[in-house]
Amino acid sequence: MIDLYTFTTPNGRKVSILLEELNISYNVHKIDITQGQQFLPDFVAINPNSKIPAIIDHDTEMTVFESGAILMYLAEKMGKLLPTETKSRYQVMECLMFQMASVGPMFGQFNHFNRFAPEKVPYAIARYEQETLRLYGVLNGQLADRPYIAGEDYSIADIALYPWVASYEFMGLTLEKHPHLKHWVEILQERPAVQRGMAVPA
Repeated sequence: MIDLYTFTTPNGRKVSILLEELNISYNVHKIDITQGQQFLPDFVAINPNSKIPAIIDHDTEMTVFESGAILMYLAEKMGKLLPTETKSRYQVMECLMFQMASVGPMFGQFNHFNRFAPEKVPYAIARYEQETLRLYGVLNGQLADRPYIAGEDYSIADIALYPWVASYEFMGLTLEKHPHLKHWVEILQERPAVQRGMAVPA
């Protein structure tokens, strides 16, 4: 049994999607980051960085935080969605790191300055929108000759990227100029496990 501490963000949803794909039983603990619940002592004891998501695996008595680390941990535990062959494994890992180092931070900054900042800062909005669109282009190119982000097989790289890219309408953007990326979103959003994972927490 897994305890999942999460909220309705792309980082939170990628873990619930993977749990659904792996058919692992889990309990959901909603950490409302809009109310500062991530700073409460009980949660800080789980993740000292006060960020969701985090998990406690009661099979192993392990606590894991940072979404990318959680994806790797769960995939390795179950032996699914992360290849063991070296080349394929590192193709997945580099795409996972790309999400964590580039897509997440840049999309997140665009969302912040475009939707949530108390004052509009045109330079910041333009900077992060331009970088978001550039990253759309990188992903679109990656998908031009393959069905999934890291190759022929669905993996944790797709799961990590999907909630960020699928929020394009929320971000006020379009994927019309990135047809391969748009097709990939359409394919993944039909997966029942993706649909269930995106609905967590209810």
